[in-house]
Amino acid sequence: MKKLIAPMMLAGSTAVALLLPMASAQAQATRTWVSGVGDDVNPCSRTAPCKTFAGAISKTAVNGEINCLDPGGFGAVTITKSITIDCLYIPGSILNASVNAVFIPFDSFGADVRKTVRLRGINMQGAGTGTNGVRITGGATITGGNVTVEECLIDGNFGGTGRGISDERQGAGELNVLSTTIRNNLGIGIAIIPSVGTSGVQATIQHARVLNNTNSGISVQGGAKATVRWSNTSGNGNVGLDAEGAGSQLNVTDSVSSGNANAALFTSGGAAAILSGTDLVAYTGQAVNGLWTSFGNNRTSGTPGTAPTPDGPASTDLGQK
Repeated sequence: MKKLIAPMMLAGSTAVALLLPMASAQAQATRTWVSGVGDDVNPCSRTAPCKTFAGAISKTAVNGEINCLDPGGFGAVTITKSITIDCLYIPGSILNASVNAVFIPFDSFGADVRKTVRLRGINMQGAGTGTNGVRITGGATITGGNVTVEECLIDGNFGGTGRGISDERQGAGELNVLSTTIRNNLGIGIAIIPSVGTSGVQATIQHARVLNNTNSGISVQGGAKATVRWSNTSGNGNVGLDAEGAGSQLNVTDSVSSGNANAALFTSGGAAAILSGTDLVAYTGQAVNGLWTSFGNNRTSGTPGTAPTPDGPASTDLGQK
């Protein structure tokens, strides 16, 4: 009997040993890598990187991170789980002809309660036919999604809605656009506009340059709210700063809106615009078209348009209200 047990134990151990590499191969890594000379059949490790973001994301665990090993074009990607794509110090790019560069459908995140996506150091080039740089969707029951776009460049989307960033969510969520340039797109540079109904999105836009878009620079509609600071929305074909619809709100501080075709600032439908320390320059059209509230330290140049509603006395040179 003892002679039989040993071979059986050995066979069992061999089977386990054979299964372990298979299980390891199927596991998703917390950090993965892409390279211009990579291959999507690889495990996306540092020594065997993948070729595309789409290939790497399937092998990256929830809340994991994809990094670039060398400069390259890594293809459009759909994100359906919390993840970071960070190529800040090794530039990574997406050529998104006829598609979205990055699509984030929060309805597809399933049991992922964190719902956090970070994009950092990525150049997105629509090549004249891209539909959007970053498109974000989610139904009214989807809440808590957080998207950060940091130190990115979004350019040349002239297909579909042609937006730089298109946040179409109905549910509550956050959008952070930091130190990013959005230029030369057909539609709105940064659009926070629900596809239907109302938006619960709150946005922070800081150190952004939203320039030369055929439509507007930054637009909040359907109840969305955005704080814009240290940013420039200039040279756009419609207006620089836009707030439309009841509940929508723009809070703009220490920024410039200059040389837009129709107005530096436009509001309608009961939307609120509250400005401090901001220059509104009209080469053509009006500096302001619609209602706005001023802390008294803003400047308008060119055709002034609508006078502001004061919010307390003028600020001093120390910035005190």
